[in-house]
Amino acid sequence: MADEMMIYIDGEYLKKSEAKISVFDHGVLYGDGVFEGIRAYNGRIFKCKEHIDRIFAAAKAIMLEIPLTKEELTEVVLETCRRNDIKDGYIRLVITRGTGDLGLSPTKCPKATVFCIAATITLYPQELYEKGMPVITATQRRNKATIVDPQIKSLNYLNNILAKIEANRAGAPEAIMLNHDGIVAECTGDNIFIIKDGVIYTPPIHVGILDGITRKAVIHLAKELGMTVVESEFTLFNVYNADECFLTGTAAEVIAVTSADGRVIGDGVPGPVTKKLLEAFHGYAQHEGRAIYEG
Repeated sequence: MADEMMIYIDGEYLKKSEAKISVFDHGVLYGDGVFEGIRAYNGRIFKCKEHIDRIFAAAKAIMLEIPLTKEELTEVVLETCRRNDIKDGYIRLVITRGTGDLGLSPTKCPKATVFCIAATITLYPQELYEKGMPVITATQRRNKATIVDPQIKSLNYLNNILAKIEANRAGAPEAIMLNHDGIVAECTGDNIFIIKDGVIYTPPIHVGILDGITRKAVIHLAKELGMTVVESEFTLFNVYNADECFLTGTAAEVIAVTSADGRVIGDGVPGPVTKKLLEAFHGYAQHEGRAIYEG
């Protein structure tokens, strides 16, 4: 790691202590912008193209013009990692509406702000990966897709944060979020899967979830291993009575859930399918993605 973290902002690489954006930036004032959390493994950006494609899709949905091409934005991610000597790490790529005035209208922001941070992250302690973790169900419902579509990975994460506060107050590391119909959607920062009678189930996009890149990778790996994966609606009843349950996410990777709202799931320990998928994911992540360092 470099002596002081270097951060990309609008064409410059600045020391962490010097990296600042305007208080008039609409990302700060209104949460107007989009972001990606990206992982680096073994000197490669995991699912680099997919992350870049997704941030452009989210920007399109909110009519935010990114002032770089996809290849230029990819190079920003790579170079930020290089300047911080990242081989295994976590990257936060952010596009805000840019500097404007105190009005709400995005037309007052002539150019988007782009910044990129390359560092490390530990979402959950190693002990939880070995023993599994408890979750609770939040009373906070997932944003309705017809109001603020959760497929847009926007800078306004209050919906998730309010549910995370409930988890914190309950002493749980994560919270399940239901949609307005009481269907299981996802957790505050992770997608959710359950396993019953050898079949893997995960909520479909339309119930109001982020189309997770790790989620899609795990579905792909499960099918390669000959497992059956079904995208289907389910309720808390199905979570409580599952044989196994696990979460996926860029930061979380694959982690077992061993109890939900005080109900023990399966045998109360990470199950064989979850462990097999975590192993497969770790193997896959070591070799997949865009190389940071050439040669």
